[in-house]
Amino acid sequence: MILHELIDYQTLRMIWWLLVGVILIAFAVTDGFDLGVGMLLPFVGKTDTERRIAINTIGPVWEGNQVWLILGGGAVFAAWPPLYAVSFSGFYLAMFAILFALILRPVAFKYRSKHESARWRGNWDIALFIGGFVPSLIFGVAVGNVLQGVPFRFDPADMRIFYEGTFFGLLNPYALLCGLLSVAMFIMHGAAWLVLKSSGPVAVRARRFGSIAALLVIVLFALGGVFLALGVHGYTITSEVVTGGPSNPLLKTASHEGSWLANYSSHSWMLIAPISGFLGAIATFVAIRARLEIGTLLFSKLSIFGIIATVGVSMFPFILPSSLDPKSSLTVWDSSSSHMTLFIMLVVSAIFLPIIFAYTAWVYKVLWGKVDEKSVTDKSGHAY
Repeated sequence: MILHELIDYQTLRMIWWLLVGVILIAFAVTDGFDLGVGMLLPFVGKTDTERRIAINTIGPVWEGNQVWLILGGGAVFAAWPPLYAVSFSGFYLAMFAILFALILRPVAFKYRSKHESARWRGNWDIALFIGGFVPSLIFGVAVGNVLQGVPFRFDPADMRIFYEGTFFGLLNPYALLCGLLSVAMFIMHGAAWLVLKSSGPVAVRARRFGSIAALLVIVLFALGGVFLALGVHGYTITSEVVTGGPSNPLLKTASHEGSWLANYSSHSWMLIAPISGFLGAIATFVAIRARLEIGTLLFSKLSIFGIIATVGVSMFPFILPSSLDPKSSLTVWDSSSSHMTLFIMLVVSAIFLPIIFAYTAWVYKVLWGKVDEKSVTDKSGHAY
């Protein structure tokens, strides 16, 4: 038996669907609080010292957290090439806006403290806010558009991809609702991080804004579900489902007359995802008001896990539906790399992902503790 045939094609596709989900959730629960702190910076810090406290809670870890985004892009490129091709070309301007905002962050971190001018530092604080707000909003807008279907199609003759949407077409009401949910979710997470890692006025203000954000997450997540049930049609495969066949989306037929909630009636265990999203946000609100610092962060992570997992299990097996030609929609079963490629990547991931998790855990253990005024005003030069 050839080595890669130890795991059949269907199982490998499922494993990589799960792994990409794990990577996206890992990005959201790590870099998510970085984005949230950036958005909260003008509101939790009234003085330069207070803003420096907030910045230094994420200063040592934000670069490592952002690696999950790069890893996610690489995983999509290698495991789901058509998904990478459609999303990165169709959402080109949106991706460029995210990239621009993410470039602002390291520049702001490095240059903010190079000059004592209040105006200079204030401008870089605005850059940090933009670097948190723009990616948070656009990530959510992208998910909202994916749930509605993306305007692309494949040419049957040569499998060329044609994207027929516009940038401003992405800014539709449901997508903006998902964008606002994403912003509220990361603000909640950023506030949970500040409550754990800071003290004094910064933590007090973070607790207040985190409470509001948690309530908004509950409301916006519920609204998103209502609109998904009543106004947003789902997709369904209308032909025979071939789970181990070739990666050619046009070999199936699909319809845009389904419901994204159908999976929950067929597989009731999937309800764990939306329930986690709601209960996590509710528990975050309770914990942050009760001053349970570690609990607040853990419950916030649970909510993020539930919200992102809800999108995945609701759409399964679709990963990028087409509003122009439902037949062109990409699913778990017809848009992956080859059997051999998925197997080799799985072996590599089995070696390196545990190392990444272990190293990340060690870093957070070493950096455990609160950031206070004394640590940022120390003349040793280690603080931002």
